[in-house]
Amino acid sequence: MEETANRLESLIKRGLEYISQSSDLELAQKISPEKWSKKEILGHLIDSGINNLQRFTEIQYEKKPYKIRKYEQDVLVKANDYQNANSKEIVDFWLAINNRICYVIHQQTEKSLNYEIELGSGEISDLRFLINDYINHLEHHLNQIVKTI
Repeated sequence: MEETANRLESLIKRGLEYISQSSDLELAQKISPEKWSKKEILGHLIDSGINNLQRFTEIQYEKKPYKIRKYEQDVLVKANDYQNANSKEIVDFWLAINNRICYVIHQQTEKSLNYEIELGSGEISDLRFLINDYINHLEHHLNQIVKTI
């Protein structure tokens, strides 16, 4: 898991470097009304971080297989109004939640990484998969932020 945590740390650093060089106007710009702005994508990553941190910690003590609860990403982005939120606050929150996730990843053992999870489809996987899936998701959206507009 050390390599996985290092990958997350690298993505956080990359994202922070790019976002820090972006203006508020650039972060808020939308390519179309139905597409998320960079701020909204970052807000979505906050929501994802909140949900996954909860999953990564609850699996430590909940009955196995741990059942993944889905969350409504579009509704959360709108409800949190990331588009009109303060950019610094969003960036700081994104950084904080991912630093906490990185810490939690470092705490995992071979035993905990093998804890079973039940995905929405009824398919069984493990915490290791869930952690890697989170990091892949983060990377996908950071690539959107860097390439958008």
